Amino acid sequence: MAFPTFSAAQQKFIPEVFSKKLQAKFYAASVLPQISNTDWQGEISGQGDKVHIRSVPTVAINDYTGSVTYADVTTTDTELLIDQAKYFAFNADDILAQQSDIDMVNQASQDAAEQMKISVDTTVLGAIYSGLSAGVDDTGAVASSSTMLGYVLDAGQKLDEANVPESGRFLVLAPKHINMLKQSDLKSVNITGDGTSPLRNGKVGTIDRFTVYSSNNLPTVSGQKMSYAGTKHGIAFASQISQVETVRREATFGDGVRGLNVFGYKVVKEDALCLMKLT
Repeated sequence: MAFPTFSAAQQKFIPEVFSKKLQAKFYAASVLPQISNTDWQGEISGQGDKVHIRSVPTVAINDYTGSVTYADVTTTDTELLIDQAKYFAFNADDILAQQSDIDMVNQASQDAAEQMKISVDTTVLGAIYSGLSAGVDDTGAVASSSTMLGYVLDAGQKLDEANVPESGRFLVLAPKHINMLKQSDLKSVNITGDGTSPLRNGKVGTIDRFTVYSSNNLPTVSGQKMSYAGTKHGIAFASQISQVETVRREATFGDGVRGLNVFGYKVVKEDALCLMKLT
């Protein structure tokens, strides 16, 4: 049976309303906008676009010995290529849409955002670890409630040693490692909940100087769960629902609804990230 959605009279409103709902719900559900820099997103019209990221100049400090030497101020330009795309497409049967008593626009956008979030998060989180050197590498023991807190504090030390700012730090862990943290001895650190149930973006609270997020989309490599700590300065991410449209189906009385999401990602400052390999 075809998936019922919108009446024929509502079809003309889908491209504008549906795309805005989908984009808003995607960002509310995804962990990526919470842990990456999206400042350079700008206007993305389609796959193949580029976002230019200019670095902040570094000014050298010299000892004064009676004379001053002036150096040119330079900056580098990094290209973030929007080279990834994912789509959704489903049938909207006319008869079932007329008989439906629920808001299918909202229901469909909610589910499309959730499925898009899972797919995009899995793609990006499953790739960025390859561009990072080992940070906290648990190769000698299995992660447990007695060791997880130590790994988190070690990640904080790694970032401290790299002069990474304390503000805006995040920690992304799998649910089982979040559970281990909750069972560990937390007397020596600050951990608080949000006072309400976790948001759909996975935020569960704070520990030490980290905002903690839970994600089921972290990759497992050689028996180790790749987890991340750091700040938004480490990852550049840009995403846009670029096309949402309806097409009249020839073989049935109904429409096809389809949408295209284009995105790109890049590790732009490795020092701002710490890879946690948890067995």
